[in-house]
Amino acid sequence: MASETENLITGSLWVRVDARLANELNQAPGEGSADKTFLRRYRWVVDAILPISMAVVVGIGVMLPTSLSFEARVSLFAFALATILWSTTKLNAAFIALAVTIVLVVAGGRPQEALFDSLASDVIWLMIGAFILGEAVKKTNLAARLTDVIVARASKVKQVFWLLTVALAILSFFIPSTSGRAAVAMPIFDSLHEKIGDSKVTRALSLLIPTIILVSTICTLIGAGSHLIANNLLKQVAGEEISFLKWAIYGVPFGLAASFVSCFVITRLFLKKEQREIKLEPTKTKIKKKFSSAEWKTMIIAAVMVALWMTESFHHFEIALVTTVGALVLMLPNFGVMSWKEGIKSVSWNLIIFVGAALILGKALIETGAAQWIIENIFVLSGLEKSESQFLILLTVAFISLTSHIYMTSHSARAAALVPAMLYFATSFELNPAALVFISTAGMNYCLTFPVSSKALLMFQELEADTFEPSDLLKLSAVLLIVHLVLMVAFYYGYWQWVGLKF
Repeated sequence: MASETENLITGSLWVRVDARLANELNQAPGEGSADKTFLRRYRWVVDAILPISMAVVVGIGVMLPTSLSFEARVSLFAFALATILWSTTKLNAAFIALAVTIVLVVAGGRPQEALFDSLASDVIWLMIGAFILGEAVKKTNLAARLTDVIVARASKVKQVFWLLTVALAILSFFIPSTSGRAAVAMPIFDSLHEKIGDSKVTRALSLLIPTIILVSTICTLIGAGSHLIANNLLKQVAGEEISFLKWAIYGVPFGLAASFVSCFVITRLFLKKEQREIKLEPTKTKIKKKFSSAEWKTMIIAAVMVALWMTESFHHFEIALVTTVGALVLMLPNFGVMSWKEGIKSVSWNLIIFVGAALILGKALIETGAAQWIIENIFVLSGLEKSESQFLILLTVAFISLTSHIYMTSHSARAAALVPAMLYFATSFELNPAALVFISTAGMNYCLTFPVSSKALLMFQELEADTFEPSDLLKLSAVLLIVHLVLMVAFYYGYWQWVGLKF
């Protein structure tokens, strides 16, 4: 006992932790504590065994093909290393992407200029401007006003669910981050939780909000960074890109259909009829009825930006330039709705760095021929290239993209990993690259199996209210995965192939 007290007085961090751990386990502090301390100190070694082993196997594997150039081998190894680290470690996805990109450049797989040129991409500037626009919409209470107005019209729980679905889908046009839209919706969830007071309704609502945020992402080109990565790679490989207007034409019907179907499934799967019919008392909104000058400015600037995005083919100003100018106006001294510092702070620089690094990895796969080599070996071995069945191709692409979140949790990482392969599959077998990119992107937006698959899911799971359990998410995903697969097939034959997305 005296020796234990002595150790605690010396201030040894590990002894204190061991004592607390032993107390929790109803174990004497001295019993087995040395083993636990050793394991804790060297836990990183255990965690590193799998990724290191996989990286070694991949490293040996890329040395075998004689048909690949040195640059292609390095690019293939860098891509595989990033995928392994994204899938098997808890390291930040942007950190992994940047670190692997530096390895790629230092090893000679890409010129040094590629690292710096990636941050000059129009995708980067578009994202910066879009984040600032999203901050303006939140800061001026426009986002809260939109959801408040819609929810205030509901007299029953089921109406809240449907109207909130519409509001969240609309927000995808103005807030380019799924976690940003989740942050806007959290105060609404809190007020509804207090107002309704039913734990089962709260659980269903905590599932609905992140689900709609994710499946409605496809509505707009700026809905997620993965869209911009995919569109940029499409332009590099196929020499074409999907405009903001075309993306909306392709995505809005599917995004709304997926949102409404998801809402229907959630209300039927987690709520009984009497819970759906719970009546709500009218609530007085805290937001003033009269629009403030900041709100008017933001609405006008946003409306002009959207109009210019949709008419790019007439005036030829790219949406990145339009978005950057709009963001600058929103931060103008004595006129804008926020200061320069507030605007810059709203940008997710973590995502910006990730996208820049991911673009380099994607370009390396494409320009060195590594992506083509992957396609020729994977799709050829599968026998898919011998099939002329559009249904089989569609089913394969849809299944791969819908399940990609299971083995790669980062949304943008999925785009960086899958889009180059899809593009070379399209060009190698004379398919429509825009169709493959868009449809696979729609599938990649589905990530509802595990909480770690999306920040929006994690944000709502960690709230203090009675939110969903992982088992609830698995139950929902078991139904919605099949529903989304059927919906993608139905949309291809009933809509997409008639508006320009035919294979």
